[in-house]
Amino acid sequence: MSNNTSVTTKKWVLTALFTALVSVATMIIKIPTAGTGGYIHLGDAFVILSGIILGPVYGGLAAGIGSALADLIGGYMLYVPITFVIKGVIGLLSGLIYNKFMVQKISATIRCILCGIVATILVAGGYLLFEIFFYGAAALSSVPQNIIQGLSGLVIATILHPALKKAIIVTTSS
Repeated sequence: MSNNTSVTTKKWVLTALFTALVSVATMIIKIPTAGTGGYIHLGDAFVILSGIILGPVYGGLAAGIGSALADLIGGYMLYVPITFVIKGVIGLLSGLIYNKFMVQKISATIRCILCGIVATILVAGGYLLFEIFFYGAAALSSVPQNIIQGLSGLVIATILHPALKKAIIVTTSS
């Protein structure tokens, strides 16, 4: 097996792993929210980390597919397509933002926080735009919960990032 094939295989295996992490983290702890029947979860931390660790393309795929699977399995059929798009874009942008600011020598913690801020804005704004068509003004009630969800993802991703990055570097270097 060539070295290039080995790298590609490792990347796809990590993508599958992060897809599962996003899905499980989204489903394992659910705190129901008012208005739209949604819930706050830990999955957004792994959505952000998918982009940061896997890069924009693979991270976007893992984030979008993992989040959409959680909605599909959890019975939130209406949300599957929009979740795929919103979380996929968050994974993609997290990878782009993290790498862009790496070149500018900004610390990993600050880069992770920037990714989390963008994720929070996209989650709150994206779901609001989607839900307004289904729930009308009641969709506004989900905005504070989506902001809390996004900020919790930001905090958890920032805390987990150093250890996870180190573990993946050690695992993939052999």
